Amino acid sequence: METKLVNDCSRKDYLSWEEYFMAIAILTAKRSKDPNTQVGACIVSSDNRILSIGYNGTPNGYSDSNFPWQREGEPLDTKYLYVCHAELNAILNFRGGKRELEGSRIYVDLFPCNECAKAIIQSGIKEVVYLRDKYSDTDGVKASKKMFDVCGVKYRQMQLDHKIEIN
Repeated sequence: METKLVNDCSRKDYLSWEEYFMAIAILTAKRSKDPNTQVGACIVSSDNRILSIGYNGTPNGYSDSNFPWQREGEPLDTKYLYVCHAELNAILNFRGGKRELEGSRIYVDLFPCNECAKAIIQSGIKEVVYLRDKYSDTDGVKASKKMFDVCGVKYRQMQLDHKIEIN
């Protein structure tokens, strides 16, 4: 039996699933207190269910004002030894079992560093969808890509068809 279209007056300019999940990652990044780099992540199951979100920030239980946010200086006086990245926070924020993360994908606006790549691999996430790869020449990102390649984690840069504005 053939289904006949009654009328086709539905919206044509809606967000695709991919754009929607990336928009969630971008919106989540707005929670970050980092004055220089705000990153968000959204983990999604194979049937397009949001499993978890995260953004870059200090560990739970500590006030963001108790940590340095500088990018340069002595290591203990910069943000790098204290901040949890968006990808790691999304994995740690997940309230289900590890098996539920297996085969999922993560949307992130900045390509993952090597430390987050290890957490992504260990959690069972099988695809990384990202917007920007501004640190592609760093050893950390090169290591991430090498680990993803060896461990079978796909990664691809996403091009947005719609401009996502979140003020």
